[in-house]
Amino acid sequence: MQEPDFRGDNHWLTRPATIKLLWRISSIALVLLVLTDLAVEKHAHFGIDELPGFSAWFGFAACVVLVLTSKAIGVLLKRPDTYYDD
Repeated sequence: MQEPDFRGDNHWLTRPATIKLLWRISSIALVLLVLTDLAVEKHAHFGIDELPGFSAWFGFAACVVLVLTSKAIGVLLKRPDTYYDD
């Protein structure tokens, strides 16, 4: 059995057409979720969570914070390539 080649332009996730399709699907999903948020009655606990699309923006901001935090931790914990060499 031959191993699949995941390098280069042969992989389906690296094709420009697939990347465009994934962006379009993600954008449509985001718009549909924000529109659905407008149709749902909210029982807000704080003033800010009554805003339209708050869940989408809050989720995006939380994701950005997680990525930036993980990058900062990675810089602190990074070791040289020769760390385990004698």
